[in-house]
Amino acid sequence: MSMTRREWMAGTAVGGMAAALAQTGAYSQTKKPNVLFFFTDQQRWDTLGVYGNPMGITPNWDKMASDGTRFEFAYTPQPVCAPTRSSMQTGKYPTTTGVIRNGLVLKDDEVTLATLFSQAGYDTGYIGKWHLSDVAESGPVPLKRRGGYNQFWVAANALEHTSVPMEGKMWDENNQVVEFKDEFRVDALTDQTVRFLRQKRTKPFFLFVSHLEPHFQNSTNTFIAPKGYADRYKNNFYIPPDLAPFRGDWKSQLPDYYGIIARMDEQFGRVMDELKAQGQLENTIVVLTTDHGCHFRTRNAEYKRSCHESSTRIPLIIRGPGFEGGKTVSQLVSTIDVPATLLAATGQPVPAAMQGKSLMPLVQGKTMDWRNEVYIQMREEALGRALRTDQWKYCVYDPTVTDPKQPWSTTYVERHIYDVKNDPNELVNLAGRADMKEVSAMLRAKLIARIVENGEPRPVISPAKYYA
Repeated sequence: MSMTRREWMAGTAVGGMAAALAQTGAYSQTKKPNVLFFFTDQQRWDTLGVYGNPMGITPNWDKMASDGTRFEFAYTPQPVCAPTRSSMQTGKYPTTTGVIRNGLVLKDDEVTLATLFSQAGYDTGYIGKWHLSDVAESGPVPLKRRGGYNQFWVAANALEHTSVPMEGKMWDENNQVVEFKDEFRVDALTDQTVRFLRQKRTKPFFLFVSHLEPHFQNSTNTFIAPKGYADRYKNNFYIPPDLAPFRGDWKSQLPDYYGIIARMDEQFGRVMDELKAQGQLENTIVVLTTDHGCHFRTRNAEYKRSCHESSTRIPLIIRGPGFEGGKTVSQLVSTIDVPATLLAATGQPVPAAMQGKSLMPLVQGKTMDWRNEVYIQMREEALGRALRTDQWKYCVYDPTVTDPKQPWSTTYVERHIYDVKNDPNELVNLAGRADMKEVSAMLRAKLIARIVENGEPRPVISPAKYYA
């Protein structure tokens, strides 16, 4: 049985109940805070006003930051879709989850956020792109491959292959097709989000909303904004300084990219309005972040998979109980820390198996013991590793690896060293310079320590060939 979005929202008993709840505002208050995760795909950190974008296209996200906590320097554990998504669900690095590249499956018995929140008495839900199963456009994600989201589910494993921006399909928890047509994909996912929020419940909820946008449409290899939105920015758009010196395709793609961002912000505002209407806004922890950034083919042949800030630095804002006050955390953090943070913020223990750490001490101003660096794994474009400190970006790789299944190497070569404090746009690669020997040795030792700490074999990292 196939249902359109309108049939789903208006023509079913659940849809009727949702409408009634919307009118009455009936919604059960809970002592435990709800959690709503607004997850985007391939979103640069500097698309938001609070991160320096001057275009005024994200008023709702900017308001979220003024109410909550913004993490100034947040990074992905790996700048590829599926690996980061495995980390976001587990609090573990991709080499630990086994999802080291796209096309791999999250283990059926993996302990996920859905598992833990369900055990803590939460209703759980998932909407949108999953990308952690072994189906693409072929059909619904099997129950055992949904990471523990066994209650509310409206998703597709690879939404980019089951939809285009204005029409497509997902599947519900009963494997029934849910279609949308003549509606922007972000709006369709927001419809399902509103539907979830309007359901009557006696428990708190944990909802993960996983958008495909602002990712490019795979079938056309272009970014596609809703009608009229790109036109707003064709003749006047912000050019990030890390893109400006390079050719890439940013000139043709940024208007649509920004148009998508503008529409996503509007739909996020719609979700916040719904939470407010249900009397749940101040009782809900809301998270905004993404899987990785976008460099518009300026650093390699496509859009991510590099160690540069444009690929690895991302937005991270959290509002709600425990995060109030318009705070800014300036320490370096990784989104691998978000699962532990949400558990801590909702009064749950953090499993010892999680490699991420709770960010709550930083939110509370306790910064003394925080290791101000992040570890990043690299795969697909090359097998590599990176370390970001408060001053340096240090990247290594193994150019000899050809096996796509190889998770790590025991021999790396220095590839990039950037002084990000003085060269924030990473325009000058310092690897191999004779005056960088001491810095190189220091960073090499730090990176090796992080690799070993993560359970990988101790590698040998060869310095770049020195020149005067």
